[in-house]
Amino acid sequence: MRPVPPARHLLRAKDLIDARYRERLDVEALARASHLSPAHFSREFRRAFGEAPHGYLLTRRLERAAALLRHTDHSVAEICMAVGLRSVGSFTTSFGRAYGLSPTAYRAAYPPADRVPVPGCLAQAWARRPSSTFREDTALAAH
Repeated sequence: MRPVPPARHLLRAKDLIDARYRERLDVEALARASHLSPAHFSREFRRAFGEAPHGYLLTRRLERAAALLRHTDHSVAEICMAVGLRSVGSFTTSFGRAYGLSPTAYRAAYPPADRVPVPGCLAQAWARRPSSTFREDTALAAH
């Protein structure tokens, strides 16, 4: 029986983060899921995925927060708590670093589809009569 490479065990921790990002996850819990010691887990995770476990978890939480900001009308505080973060101030700072905008400015930049302003040319085209033939059909019928 061949031993399983450590990178395979790390996928268990990564999958755990993806599935349970809302929950309180620490390095010890993730290391247990990977069957590695916490220190070895942190080194191997960074080597395999290019970022620390906490950074990966924060990235997942911020991605979910961005989706909630785009698709819901929940308050920033509600979204902060829904993605597993506890401090609105830290959430706002981290979100700003990741996306270059505050959560409120991000939401304003990506309004829901029912609130997107319609360009005037589309509104005029939609308002036109569907079959404006200028009596061409009656002129052809007379001949």
